[in-house]
Amino acid sequence: MKPQRIISLVPSLTEALFAFGVGNRIVGRTRYCTQPPGAVGRVAKVGGTKKVDIERVLGLEPDLVISVREENTREDIEALQAADVPVFVGEPETVSDAVEMLGELAEWVGAPKATAVMGPIKRVYARLCGAERVVEPRRVFVPIWKGPYMGVGSDTYVHDVIRICGGENVCGGYTRYPVVDLEEVEEMQPDVVLLPDEPYPFSAEDLAEFHALNVPAAREDRVHLVDGKLLTWYGPRMASSLTQLAALLRF
Repeated sequence: MKPQRIISLVPSLTEALFAFGVGNRIVGRTRYCTQPPGAVGRVAKVGGTKKVDIERVLGLEPDLVISVREENTREDIEALQAADVPVFVGEPETVSDAVEMLGELAEWVGAPKATAVMGPIKRVYARLCGAERVVEPRRVFVPIWKGPYMGVGSDTYVHDVIRICGGENVCGGYTRYPVVDLEEVEEMQPDVVLLPDEPYPFSAEDLAEFHALNVPAAREDRVHLVDGKLLTWYGPRMASSLTQLAALLRF
């Protein structure tokens, strides 16, 4: 029997569950699970992604909890497993991993709309992987934090999103989330700077610092404020996200 009482601890996968057609089976979510608006509002909150209220989760009597190692803590995952709660644990570090994870999740929950969700994602992914490069990959800097500035290393999902969409991550020589200052960014000479609005909320106030740098991105007006979900959310929006980012990086 497929799970009937699902709790999602991952905002992007909460959105995916609704798109898969099993939103009526979701009984718990984090306060950061905000999509789709309206529908998700009826679902009980169980804390944040990093600070889950385990007692609240257990009180909702789930028969499946959805988690991802990057977003949820090992302690919370292990506490739920110790309480004999079935836990789906995703670990996507690449776009390919994310596509595979979504397919596995659809099977776990018996998603009636899996084909409608996965079809566009797979088509866009295949198209981008097979696209002929007509120019050298643009060098891209994506900070995910400020004070200090932090980039994305080669073992992150964002790194592979940049690669698939036709860019070259200037912090690709690092792992995880390296701390860099603006002088180092200048030395990296990015052709494009993408300033996402999450996890750090970059805004128009941050543009001046990057436009002041002696880098191609500033000279060619390629410093862009972007929706952070384009870079970090895996789920039904992946087809659109990859298409939009490829348009920014390939042309």
